[in-house]
Amino acid sequence: MSLTRIIGKLFVPRQRELERYGSEAEALQRQVLGHLAQRARNTEYGRKHLFGEVRGYGDFVKHTPLNTYEELKGDIDRMRHGERDILWPGQVRWYAKSSGTTNDKSKFIPVSPDGLQDLHYRGGKDAVALYLRNNPKSRLFDGKALILGGSHAPNFNLPHSLVGDLSAILIENISPLANLVRVPKKQTALIADFEVKRERIARETLRKNVTNISGVPSWMLSVLTRVMELSGKAHLEEVWPNLEVFFHGGVAFTPYRSQYEQLITSPGMHYMETYNASEGFFGLQDDPADKAMLLLVDYGVFYEFIPMDEFGSASPTVVPLWGVEKGRNYAMVISTSCGLWRYVLGDTVSFTSTNPYKFTITGRTKSFINAFGEELIVDNAEQGLAYACARTGAEVSEYTAAPVFMDNHAKCRHQWLIEFAREPGSIDTFARLLDKRLQELNSDYEAKRHKDITLQHLEVVKARRGLFNDWLRMRGKLGGQHKVPRLCNSREHIDVLLQLNSQQPTANTDGQA
Repeated sequence: MSLTRIIGKLFVPRQRELERYGSEAEALQRQVLGHLAQRARNTEYGRKHLFGEVRGYGDFVKHTPLNTYEELKGDIDRMRHGERDILWPGQVRWYAKSSGTTNDKSKFIPVSPDGLQDLHYRGGKDAVALYLRNNPKSRLFDGKALILGGSHAPNFNLPHSLVGDLSAILIENISPLANLVRVPKKQTALIADFEVKRERIARETLRKNVTNISGVPSWMLSVLTRVMELSGKAHLEEVWPNLEVFFHGGVAFTPYRSQYEQLITSPGMHYMETYNASEGFFGLQDDPADKAMLLLVDYGVFYEFIPMDEFGSASPTVVPLWGVEKGRNYAMVISTSCGLWRYVLGDTVSFTSTNPYKFTITGRTKSFINAFGEELIVDNAEQGLAYACARTGAEVSEYTAAPVFMDNHAKCRHQWLIEFAREPGSIDTFARLLDKRLQELNSDYEAKRHKDITLQHLEVVKARRGLFNDWLRMRGKLGGQHKVPRLCNSREHIDVLLQLNSQQPTANTDGQA
């Protein structure tokens, strides 16, 4: 009998529990809220917001405001300096470093011991439970799991307190038993220099029996490309003949799917999407034929949702999970066992089913590029352009930017299409300054740009005068409140603009959009 057949029996009880999602989601979420409020009632935040008096959802909403990172940052900074019982009971020693906000280069998301177990590790276990349910002939545990991780660093030199990528935190705290079935070795997984790490991972895993891989598609593709270079093989299944599944998340998989299918031609290869963020593990693709993900409703997270047509208003409608409608676009709000209370996550979702609750990620509450995990926001772009303009004497009238997805050599970049009111003396110098400033402003962008391993130097394309007005006119959106999309996570708009850029301008291109 295979090892997977034996270990797989341990997941059967959880597989049965997950079936409750179809009929008991509201009850499970109400239990989660009660547990969170009870656990945190004696924290500083819990006392201030009367968590001890919470008897239901109405009580919680009455006393607890919506929060962004900026509202919680002061408390998180105190926690990072060692203060206890602020947002969550006890001392929180781990902080997941995430992309920044308007005011900061990075966010530091608290990861409590409770959160490690019931927000993050549970997600990994349930991914396996659902995969084994869907693939009863799997040999998952008869080989090794290749799991990519980041790195971490000391947190204000406090003993045993660290900040870093969530993946590094998970690897650092993982059960020693799990290390028996995963590669690379821990010391390699936590190397900060990705170029060194990629080389060592490729060499350590080249002759291992890898049956499953987990990570962000862009980073994983870079590693697999190096594995193929070292092996001299044409397809990955020639290196790892028992490879059967890729658990992927972090960025949209669609741009990478064709490259993976060219790299891995085995008909038995599976792909399973996960929705795991620094703030928690929220969803899993439970049906291979359905791209929607199952919302995980019995973890240490209570969900609320703001309709996107009201997002940003003074008093938006906020509904619990049992108040959502299928097909409507919502901003997600979470309260978690890491001390994030009514926290506006920044992701937007749309539900495809409410029995059980299944959803797709529709984007971000702000314009952004996150094709490779860089999470570049408009505020970064505006500050970067202002910096480059100030140092070159240029003036920008309109712009848009989008990713150029990886080629066969795992290379990618951002492409900026800029219409200048006053051109810089050198487009190359302008691009260099813009790239430099973006790295200073955004730690995730800086990490992806490190040594040009995953994200190459950005490209600036000069737009002809009037291009964006022509584009808006062509779409019937010239004038009024219609605006050029600044950052896009796809090439839907920029490819049309680039084609239009090669054509002669139409009349009246001096009009204002």
